Amino acid sequence: MTLLPKPRSVKEVAEFVQARVLGDETVQLTGIASVKSAIPGDLVFVDDRKNLRPALESRAAAVIAGDFAAGKTSSKPLLLVTQPRLAFARAAQLLSPRAERKSGIHPSAIVHPSARLGGSVTVEERVVIGEGVQIGESARIGAGSVIGANASIGHNCDLYPNVTVYAGVRIGDRVIVHSGAVLGSDGFGYVRDQATGHYEKFPQVGRLEIEDDVEIGANTTIDRGALDVTRIGRGAKIDNLVHIGHNCQIGEDVVIAAQTGLSGSITIEKNVVLGGQVGIGEHARIEEGVMLGGQGGVLPNKVLKGKGIAFWGTPAKPVREYLKELAVLARLARKE
Repeated sequence: MTLLPKPRSVKEVAEFVQARVLGDETVQLTGIASVKSAIPGDLVFVDDRKNLRPALESRAAAVIAGDFAAGKTSSKPLLLVTQPRLAFARAAQLLSPRAERKSGIHPSAIVHPSARLGGSVTVEERVVIGEGVQIGESARIGAGSVIGANASIGHNCDLYPNVTVYAGVRIGDRVIVHSGAVLGSDGFGYVRDQATGHYEKFPQVGRLEIEDDVEIGANTTIDRGALDVTRIGRGAKIDNLVHIGHNCQIGEDVVIAAQTGLSGSITIEKNVVLGGQVGIGEHARIEEGVMLGGQGGVLPNKVLKGKGIAFWGTPAKPVREYLKELAVLARLARKE
C-alpha cells in the first residue's frame, strides 16, 4: 500500500529547505513533479533563468528557483534558494508518496535464535538471517534476502529484495542496498603453481565494511578483503552493475556510475566521480576530487591526481590533452 503525504504549506516546505518565499506562503502543496508533467498542488524547480518562464506558466502550485528569480512577478509562490535542485530533493522528503511499512517478521522468514533485531525492524517473506546477526532499529530486510552469520546492519537501513550479505559484513546506518546486490563475496585471488600450472585459491578471509549513508545499486557486487578490509566510505553512491574488488578503499562521497569495474587493492579518495563503464587496474590510486569520464581506463599501479580535473580515455589523461590527441589523429587520418 502506498501512503500519500499530507498537504504541506509553502511556508512549511520553505522552512524545511531553508528557502526565502516570494508570494503566498499558505498555498498547499501535495506532490512534486517535472515542469512538463505538473498538476495543481505540485512543486517544481528550475536551475536557470531560461527555464523559469515555462515553470511559471505550468500548472504547478509553486516553484523552487535560484536568486535569478528574485525580481520576477508571479502569481505562483517562489521559493528562492542557492541550490534549487538540492532544495527540491529535500522537499521530496515531505511531498513524495511512500510505501507503507509494517514492522515485524514474516512467518516464512528464518531467523536464527541468536540474532538480535532492533525495534520496528521489518523482515519480509523468505528472508534468512544467520547466527549472531545484529540488525539496528527501523531497518528493513527485503523478501528473499540472506544475511550471513555475524553480519551487522545499522539503524534505518533499507535492503531491497534478494540482497545477499555474506558472513561478517558490517553495514552502517541509513544504508540503502538495491535488489540483487552481493556484499562480501570472495575476491578473485589465486596463486599459480609453477610446476603444474594449476591455480590454488588465495585466502579470502578479510572483511567488508560499509559506512553510513551509502547507497548501493542493483546487481552490484563488492568483495571482502583477502586478509584485510574492503571499505566503502561514508556517503558513497554506487550505481547498478558495479564491481568492486577485494581490498579496495572507497573514500567519502565518491560517486561511481553503472558498469564500472575496480580490480583489487585500489584506492579511490574522497569526492571522486567515476563515469559509466570505467575500468581501473589493481593497486591504482585516484586522488581526491578527480573526475574520470565514461569508459575511461586506468592502468595498474597508476595514480591520477588533480582536484577538479577531468580525465578521459584509455589510458586516462586530462580531457584537454586527450582531445588534442584525438584532433591530431583526425588530421592525420584526413591526410591519408
